[in-house]
Amino acid sequence: MNTVISWVPEELGIDPSGAQGPLNGVRIGVKDNIEVAGVRSTCGSAYFADRVADRDAACVAALKRAGATITSTLNLAEFAVGVTSQNSASGGPVNPWDAGRVPGGSSGGSGVAVAAGVVDVALGTDTGGSIRLPAACCGVTGLRPSTGVLDMSGIFPVSSYFDTVGPLARTARQVRETFAVLAGSDVAGVDADSLRVAVPRPFVTDDVDPAIADAVGETVELLRRLGHRVVECPVPHSESAQDVVYTLVYSDLARTHAERLRDEPTRFQQATRERIALGLTISDEQRAAALRQRDLFRAAMTDMFGEIDVVLTPAMPVDLPRLGGGETVVAQARRMGQLTYPWSLHDGPTLALPVGVHPSGMPIGAQLTAARLHEGTLLALAEQIQAHSEWHLRVPPVRVSSDV
Repeated sequence: MNTVISWVPEELGIDPSGAQGPLNGVRIGVKDNIEVAGVRSTCGSAYFADRVADRDAACVAALKRAGATITSTLNLAEFAVGVTSQNSASGGPVNPWDAGRVPGGSSGGSGVAVAAGVVDVALGTDTGGSIRLPAACCGVTGLRPSTGVLDMSGIFPVSSYFDTVGPLARTARQVRETFAVLAGSDVAGVDADSLRVAVPRPFVTDDVDPAIADAVGETVELLRRLGHRVVECPVPHSESAQDVVYTLVYSDLARTHAERLRDEPTRFQQATRERIALGLTISDEQRAAALRQRDLFRAAMTDMFGEIDVVLTPAMPVDLPRLGGGETVVAQARRMGQLTYPWSLHDGPTLALPVGVHPSGMPIGAQLTAARLHEGTLLALAEQIQAHSEWHLRVPPVRVSSDV
């Protein structure tokens, strides 16, 4: 499935002091822009093909101290730029549900590895949807935490405004247990009874695949049966949020990779180069205007989450695209990320989880979003949903073992 870039030798993947920790025995893979000491950290790029990390990223060290075994570094879009993971210098990972369709990105290898049983838990990074899209595409559960909550040291940046690191696993419970280690405090025991759940219609666009809309609608009905109060509530400024995030992200990318773009642009994969180069024409005035729009959006979210607890939206508006489907890389990225990018502008957490199966046979994912630092609310609600549904128990035809 081309999901692993490097296997981690056992002596480099454990911390003997963590043998009795809460993640003892849990196999974890990390996206290859997250450093593991003594192991190649390539960012999926020819530029870094032989780069070896000299220390663990803070998140990796925390997992080792908790007893986890870091087994592998996982494939991704080059420099974590892309929603399909097919522009990696290592070649793209294969979706275990259908090798002809994208696995999502940029943490595609992380989603595939969990779905296919290569690991129990994976770490991904999320700037515009890079945990949530692979989770949705591969039928697993993935958390984008509140920005600034987790230590990002040892992780190659995309944009400091939006970068996060978070876990993907088959179940919300596994995500919660891993997040508790990363955050240094457990979020178990949060009351998920009688929540006020907003379902914005439309959210960003009316153009949502009917099967996806139906699956999200069935989840809404489940929430009602579980005693939650569902209301229709718009998300202010969501229509412009994707462009605001793009302005800041691409501007940051162009600055980070300025020397590479100038000196050796052909070493980038073409799709990566095309996307990074978008930032070259963004002015300081445009950045400043985007930051003002970000602050306006976040203020509106503070007001909205004063009235409701959780927002439920689809993760993607379309079924999983086929590889080489004909759309330009930028057009495909905009469409697949149309519903994830707005929640990147929010500084609170968003959780993606499976809620159905498309007539094509591909997984359907939804997003749950809450106020800043309310990860516990999302995870408690997701655990409740998964206690009354079986979408998270489905396994793909291509997997390491049938023993799940």
